[in-house]
Parts: sequence; structure tokens; C-alpha cells
Amino acid sequence: MKKMKSFSKTFLKILVGFFVVVLLYQLILYFAAPVYDFPAPQPFSGDSIYNPYQGMDSTHWRKANFHYHARAWLGLTSGRHNTYEAFYNTYKALGYDAPQISNYQSIDTHYKDSSFYIPVYEHGFGVRKKHQMLIGARKVLWLDYSLVQNLSHKQHIINLLRPDNEIVAIAHPDWEKGYSLRDMEYLGNYDLVEALDQNWRSIPHWDAALSAGKPVFLLADDDAHDIANPYEIQRICTYINTPVVCGDSMVKALREGKAFGAEIYMGDWENFTTKARNARKIPVVNSVLLKGDTLKISVSGKPYKINFIGQNGKSKKITRFANQAWYKFQPGDTYIRTEITFMIYFDYPHVGPGTIFYLNPVFRYNGEKPVNHLTAEENFARTWILRILGFGSIIALFAFGWQFRRKQKK
Repeated sequence: MKKMKSFSKTFLKILVGFFVVVLLYQLILYFAAPVYDFPAPQPFSGDSIYNPYQGMDSTHWRKANFHYHARAWLGLTSGRHNTYEAFYNTYKALGYDAPQISNYQSIDTHYKDSSFYIPVYEHGFGVRKKHQMLIGARKVLWLDYSLVQNLSHKQHIINLLRPDNEIVAIAHPDWEKGYSLRDMEYLGNYDLVEALDQNWRSIPHWDAALSAGKPVFLLADDDAHDIANPYEIQRICTYINTPVVCGDSMVKALREGKAFGAEIYMGDWENFTTKARNARKIPVVNSVLLKGDTLKISVSGKPYKINFIGQNGKSKKITRFANQAWYKFQPGDTYIRTEITFMIYFDYPHVGPGTIFYLNPVFRYNGEKPVNHLTAEENFARTWILRILGFGSIIALFAFGWQFRRKQKK
């Protein structure tokens, strides 16, 4: 009995010590964090209009998914029952050219010798869902603000991720309110917004970034955790326009905006066999042309509506029941993105709205290559005031604890 009590006390001390060390580590991170000043958002402006689809070939669309979880970390994370064979076979049967695996804090190397392989992982291990998708990743970042994050913390993480990844994308920003609309207006130094996944839709967050003049493009993914569940697979995907299925080529096209997101309609009765059959009927974007100040869209299939959307996510023009549509830029327009809703193409009587395409925006610019540069600047005075006060508090706390222990011993 005494041994049991002694073991319990020892275990409790170890557990308390562990949590104290973790808390101390997090306090050090928070007190060491830089504080940034963010300039006021500036909407797109300029005499020229940037069209990311200029010169595209409609026969070069490649179907991709960048957010999928397989077994990792000895099965501790969600996706533990997903085998790599089932992942590959399922996505290939559904017509995917480039399915990627993005485990938490781990770059998966399965299929690394395949032409479609791109090293990808999902960063973030704190409360809420302040995560980032890293595409073309070279190494994993093992730092995160795990408790709460303000705007400066989020910018700092993005800045740390930037050197080791070809593409930095904000993952599902609206999931568990990981990123606010205000965050999207001010954050810089990233490339894409995962505005669509099968768990959540974050289109307003994308519009907030675009309305603030951030030239960021869309990423759309399944974010699947169960390969056996047809309601998680081929719900959301990214179509990339590239002449070859090659990692470098796909990354380049994504960064330049030569892609669009698709929200693929699924009936309640569908299984993987019907999903594979219907995947072959998904329409195609034929052309996205900019002639002068007029944007012209052409697609296959039977659109229910083509919606041109501008500043602050406001609809500017809707064309119904036509596979071609146009929009003339007005003097007050800063950007225009297009949503194309198709009629259901499956073989049964219902002909209502079905699959939706979300095209990347065309926007005003000054002729220089559009990049979402870092505009925030570190405020050294506020940063060092926080550090001095923070670390001073830690030192004072340890000094107080030491004195208290000395008095107890006496």
C-alpha cells in the first residue's frame, strides 16, 4: 500500500513537472514573439488587369487534392485506418492526376518516385484550427503558438514557414474561427487560401483577402480522414492547368493562379462506383479570356448560372442557362472572380443546381508580377518591451519560488 502511494506521488510529481515545463516553454515563445505593425489594407489598383489564365490550354486540366490524412505518428492522429494502397487506388479510380498526402507535422514520402508527387504537410498543433498547408515542403517547422494567437503570432508563423516551402497556404481559415476576416485583410507573405474543403467553406475569408488587395489564389481539398467514406472523397478538388503531371510544373501553376476549385455534387445514393462513373461527366473550363477590360468565360456542360463577384464579395452580374458569359470591368471594380454553378448532370430527373466551379480572380495591377509580399514591419520598441516585461516576470516568479522553498526548509 505504501509503495502504491509512493508511486502515485512520484507519478503526480512527474505529471505536474511535465505540464510546468510545457507551460514555461509556451510562455517563453509568447514573450519572445515579435510584435508587428500592419499597414492599412489597400484594394487592387492600376491601369492593367491581371488574368492568371492567360494562354491556358483547356486540354491541360489536372485533377488534384492536397489535403488527405493517412496513418502517421503510430496511429495517434485522425486517419489511422487509411492505408496508402487504398488512398492511391481510390483517388486514381476517381480520375485524379495528383493526389497528395498531407499528414500533421510530417512530410510523407510514399510515391516520392512518381511524377505527380509533391512533398506536402499540414502545420499546426495548437487549440482551434490555426493551420497552414505547405506545398513543396523541404522540412517541418516544429514551432507553434499553441494556446492563443493574435495577428502578430499568425504573421510570425507564416514568416517562419516561408523559406522552407514553395507554397504557403492558409488552411480552412473559418474552421473553429481559426482566422478572422480581419486577419485575412492584414496577413501577408502567403500564396493560397484553402477556401474550400469538405468540412468547411471559407469563401468570405478569401474575399476579405482579395478586397484588401492581397493577390492570393484558391486551394480546394477534400481534407479527408476516412478513405472508406464516399462522403469525404471527391467532394472538393483543385483543377490545375499544366501541360505535364509533374511536381514542379503543378507548383508553378498553382502559385501563378492557373487553377480553380470545384465543389462536386454528390447525391445521397452515391457509392464509389457511381462516383467514378459521374467523375467522367464533370464539365470543363474551356477559356477565361480578357480582351481589353472585358472578361469572357466559356465552359462545357449546362451551367445553371455564371456569377461574377467583385469587391467585398458582392455579385456584379449573373448569366443564367448559358455556357458562355462576359463581364465588362467598371471603373470602381478592383477584382472579379467567377462562380459557375452547373445543373446536375447525373441520369435522373432532378435538374437543379449541382457542381460549382470557383475560378481565381482577375484583378487590377500596375504591371509588376503580383505577389502577396510581407507588408507588416516588426515594431522593435513594443517587441522588446514585451520581452523585458515577460522574461522579467518569469525571473521574478522563479526568484519568489526559490525564496519560498528556502523559508519552508528553514
